[in-house]
Amino acid sequence: MNGLDHVAILVSDLDAAVKLYRDTYGLHLDEIEEVPSEKVRVAIFGHGLGRIELVCPTDPESPLARRLRERGEGLHHVCLAVTDVRATMGQLAAAGAPLLDQVPRPGAGGSQVAFVHPKGSRGVLVELKQA
Repeated sequence: MNGLDHVAILVSDLDAAVKLYRDTYGLHLDEIEEVPSEKVRVAIFGHGLGRIELVCPTDPESPLARRLRERGEGLHHVCLAVTDVRATMGQLAAAGAPLLDQVPRPGAGGSQVAFVHPKGSRGVLVELKQA
């Protein structure tokens, strides 16, 4: 593991959230990208490790849209940068971590990602990301 890649915040209105983080907090908006496989649009602030990612569902029936309706906006996950996502998944599974993915899936920026269930991370959804 190479450290914190980003913190993801689930939002209901991407434009309003971008305005807050860009105009009020003064953060630099690096890019906005749609990730069709996850049915979301993401706005990324910053470069390299330690970025902030705003995540907004694009499909009202997607799991993230349902989570937003049930729990509201807020922290969605913490993402850790890894060199080899498949190897990391194997190590975590061997250690008993409850993985939500059996194989990596496409993530933002052409990355490969996998998730660890919050039950295995003291209540925090953890994303593993190989750039």
